[in-house]
Amino acid sequence: MNRLFDGAFGRYLVPGIVLQSVLIGGGYATGREIVEYGAKYGALGWIGGLTIFIGFTIMAILTFELARMFQAYDYRSLMKRLIGPFWVLYDIIYLLLAILIISIMASATGEILENTLGLNYWVGVIGVAAIVGVLNFYGKGLIEKFKTFGTAALFIGYIIFGILVISTTWDQAKEVLSSGDTSYMSGEVSLLSVLWSGILYVGYNLAVYPATLFTIKRQKARKESVISGIIAGVLMTIPWFLTYISILGFYPSENVLGASVPWLEMLNGYSYWVIILFGIVVGWTLIETSSGMIHAFLDRINQHIVEKRHRQLTKPQQALVAMGALALSVILARVGVINLISKGYTWMGYGMIIVYALPMLTLGVRYIFKKQSKHNSMTKEM
Repeated sequence: MNRLFDGAFGRYLVPGIVLQSVLIGGGYATGREIVEYGAKYGALGWIGGLTIFIGFTIMAILTFELARMFQAYDYRSLMKRLIGPFWVLYDIIYLLLAILIISIMASATGEILENTLGLNYWVGVIGVAAIVGVLNFYGKGLIEKFKTFGTAALFIGYIIFGILVISTTWDQAKEVLSSGDTSYMSGEVSLLSVLWSGILYVGYNLAVYPATLFTIKRQKARKESVISGIIAGVLMTIPWFLTYISILGFYPSENVLGASVPWLEMLNGYSYWVIILFGIVVGWTLIETSSGMIHAFLDRINQHIVEKRHRQLTKPQQALVAMGALALSVILARVGVINLISKGYTWMGYGMIIVYALPMLTLGVRYIFKKQSKHNSMTKEM
């Protein structure tokens, strides 16, 4: 098993798998995110999806390559190298966004598990919190394997949901696309608004990138950063388009587009086993998203403690930090999924674009080409 992860699979595929596994919770699980950042535009939503694919891919390539160049495998080290003393701004926004994303997942999971499996809200959330605590207790080795196999299961699950819905509503979706229907939005929809919506979606999801930094240790060459970045972009965007096309089959129904969990509405009427499977899949996404974001935060704490005290958090301490973050998220979750996504994600998206995307696209690109230029000069001298 370790040989598999240490070879080409670990260098090219694992970074994207981990990214997608963390993204799927805050980005796709309920379907609400796709409505807010694409599907509400109906026939024009695919433009936002294409923007999202390009944005995810570029940011993955830059993040992987800079982490490899700087040997910065936690976000504190990477951001200090990228923006110097301003790294603390990223730290603040990352923590707020991590809590927000986990809150949305906790709220959605509580609602979904009640409606699908009949579990009490708190039973579901506390059970998930305990699993996340165990994963962070045993560390990145178990998390990496958990995410690899979990992501495969999630992909299969979302493909099943997509096929079930799209196979019965494809004619309606095709009609929306061919007619150019954007009627869910009041007034005329501009191309700029769709593009900006895609950019904001990429912006708030930039918080998932630090969760994959520990996997970059295996990469030794720029080619690996680029190829793994492209693979990551593809893996991160496939569920977006599956959900988008599924929602188009019901466009512009308020019952679906106005729901807290659109997937539940779209699967309404299918056999009970489908609803149970959906409940299990969404519960798994909360575990993957929460464990990934908290693990990135723990890496940042450990790096700081190593610099100051030459030691790291013990495993029980790591588990306690994870449980504390989840408890805070559960409290915030009572605000509700729709408000958290429509307002919280938008503001955090702006923040992430300012402190992460813009520095990556300017200073990051400059560092990469500067090093490449230096390497070429040394090669000529030899």
